[in-house]
Amino acid sequence: MNDYLHKILEETKQKNLNEPEYLQAVNEVLSSIEPVLNIHKEYEQLAILERMVEPERIITFRVPWVNDEGKIIVNRGYRVQFSSLIGPYKGGLRFHPSVNQSIMKFLGFEQIFKNALTGLPIGGAKGGSDFDPKHKSDNEIMRFCQSFMTELYRHIGQDVDVPAGDIGVGGREIGYLFGQYKRIRNAYEGGVLTGKDICYGGSLARKEATGYGLIFFMREMLNAHNNTLQGKTVTISGSGNVAIYAAEKAMKYGAKVVAMSDSNGCIYDTNGIDLDLMKQIKEVERGRIKEYLNKYPNAQYIERTNDDSPIWTIKTDIALPCATQNELNLTSAKKLVENGVIAVGEGANMPCTLEATEYLLKHNVLVAPAKAANAGGVATSAIEMSQNSMRFYYTFEEVEEKLDRIMVNIFNSCKKAAEEYNQSGNYVIGANIAAFKKLADAMKAQGIV
Repeated sequence: MNDYLHKILEETKQKNLNEPEYLQAVNEVLSSIEPVLNIHKEYEQLAILERMVEPERIITFRVPWVNDEGKIIVNRGYRVQFSSLIGPYKGGLRFHPSVNQSIMKFLGFEQIFKNALTGLPIGGAKGGSDFDPKHKSDNEIMRFCQSFMTELYRHIGQDVDVPAGDIGVGGREIGYLFGQYKRIRNAYEGGVLTGKDICYGGSLARKEATGYGLIFFMREMLNAHNNTLQGKTVTISGSGNVAIYAAEKAMKYGAKVVAMSDSNGCIYDTNGIDLDLMKQIKEVERGRIKEYLNKYPNAQYIERTNDDSPIWTIKTDIALPCATQNELNLTSAKKLVENGVIAVGEGANMPCTLEATEYLLKHNVLVAPAKAANAGGVATSAIEMSQNSMRFYYTFEEVEEKLDRIMVNIFNSCKKAAEEYNQSGNYVIGANIAAFKKLADAMKAQGIV
């Protein structure tokens, strides 16, 4: 890094002590954009980075609710409204015990760049709570969501801030949140939340969008290097929406998905994962992935015993980390390279550590960075917002076609930016540069705000 970037990173570290995830996200971007700053000296003069690393607003609040035994529980809620430069704040809500301010800020910071890459008019935000929906009844989840929205509603709106789902927040939770918002506001404002059910204003293909978008990006990246998904072996961490629908689309392109995981371990099926069974276990029964063995006892279940996910020890052509941040570390990256991996596609937010990403790139592995490769979800959320505004609905095929086109454009933006700054084939740097330039120019145009 040059002196200016180093100064920004050090100042950010001092202002954000004990926030490792956020500092990692900032470091990853700053490490990529030096070539831009060497040319555009005005960005430094206008304190673009000083403003960009500081959220516009951080909201923290108490969420009290009553469980089924009548006990009062208190959780903490967050909304980090990071940037409204190019549109209303937009980004998901995460309900998970690991949620803290550092994770919310890292996710919000990533979201700014991701949303800028879509080419759509949406800013960046993230929110959530340390509430754990696992092993909670529907009534407990409803009561929590209603309490959460009773505070959050003051800070959101279809032209202000539009939350969506993330880990722990699916269609059920969005429904409870939307119902409470509508009740408090005494108005139907369909565009205030995305990821809604089709029966009250949601978009077709929204559930599939992040996973499908990941594969569309991977298809373009492989094609640019004279390769395809056809006949490739694929391992996918996670078994939520992103993982399931990435698997579905990868299979349609002729790939063979042999492994998927959850927080306890992974299933390895050399015959190829039975996706219908996986959907039944995870989407319908909300069970554990080990139950796959009940139907396929010859499949292998590898239990997770430490921070190194066992799924990355499996030989594969393409690895798709689709679970959570920092799940693929340097040890895992070395194992993947040793086993001949050719490409890694980040379906989760920042799933590779910095050391892992650097190692993969150094060993000529193609890396599809999260802020580009998993942008399909938020892109389709923006399509949902536009449908709500028009009081009109697209067909599944129309939404998928729009998503495909957006992901192709995102890939081309990353490719062009990388080539422009002599980093051809490095889509991590390309994504950061393309998004940063758009945001910096918007900030420049809008004055000192």
